[in-house]
Amino acid sequence: MFIVIAIAVWACALLVWWACSNAFRHSDMDKLKSRILGSNKPKAAKSSVTGSLIQRDETNTLLAIKFLRRFKLQSKLQDLLEQAGLKWSTHKLVNISLVAVVAGWAAAWLILPGQFRKASYLAGLATGTFPLMYVVRTRNARMRRFEELFPDSLEFVARSMRAGHAFSVSLEMIQREFQEPLAGEFRRTFEEHNLGLPLDVALQKLAQRIPSLDVHFFISAVLLQKRTGGNLAEILDKLAYVIRERFKLRGRIRAISAHGRMTGGALTCIPIAVALIMFYVNPDYVKFFFMDEVGNIMLGAAVVLQIVGYTIIKQIVKIEV
Repeated sequence: MFIVIAIAVWACALLVWWACSNAFRHSDMDKLKSRILGSNKPKAAKSSVTGSLIQRDETNTLLAIKFLRRFKLQSKLQDLLEQAGLKWSTHKLVNISLVAVVAGWAAAWLILPGQFRKASYLAGLATGTFPLMYVVRTRNARMRRFEELFPDSLEFVARSMRAGHAFSVSLEMIQREFQEPLAGEFRRTFEEHNLGLPLDVALQKLAQRIPSLDVHFFISAVLLQKRTGGNLAEILDKLAYVIRERFKLRGRIRAISAHGRMTGGALTCIPIAVALIMFYVNPDYVKFFFMDEVGNIMLGAAVVLQIVGYTIIKQIVKIEV
């Protein structure tokens, strides 16, 4: 039974994914055939291809994309994907989320009994957030890795400048001496500057890609030294020392606030665990929350209050350094 359900869910997900990407595949095949076989009317073909491209972009604009553009969230999602180091577009993220929604809804609809199938919509919405959660976790892990390597890179730049290298040459050397993601970000900054972009603009673009306070300090120090002069190597050494001290203080704060974070996680997971146990031990007791209107209101209020309580506890134990 479970094998049949899994096959049905995967088939539904693949069908939705194929429907979302079918337009792109057909357009690419048509372009390839036209280039290989040739055309008797190249100008008309070019105009038709251009028109089809514009029309496909408009027709492929999903309702979710229109919603993101309406509330100016598409640029924020694109920045989030860029900070996560994923070569995705917002359209791809929305398509994956829609596939996850359909797959989660279908799985819950097939697994849950008939009286509990209303919860399949909540399951679909929950699984639809998994791609965004994956992007956020990837972005946070990438930012943490960058911050770990950043003090060593500042000391490396200071030593290379003391050895007689220019600042731009030091940026080029970082990409050969350090690991990702720091090497990739500084490689991009150096290439932008090497292709003609002013150094201050390239560094400001780096600050947009890496929204870290340490990076802003570094860029402010470099730009200030460029305008007023001074010993940039000494400034970078002191900045690296300050960043390491902040890391030590942040570790102490995380150790002190660990009890509060564990308490918040336990208080959030206990009601969910009790609900799952009651779902299998005494299903008639749980039917009230799904079959009755008052039960639906109580269930919705409980979920909202759980989210609010977890958010409050998280903000209490979250201390910025």
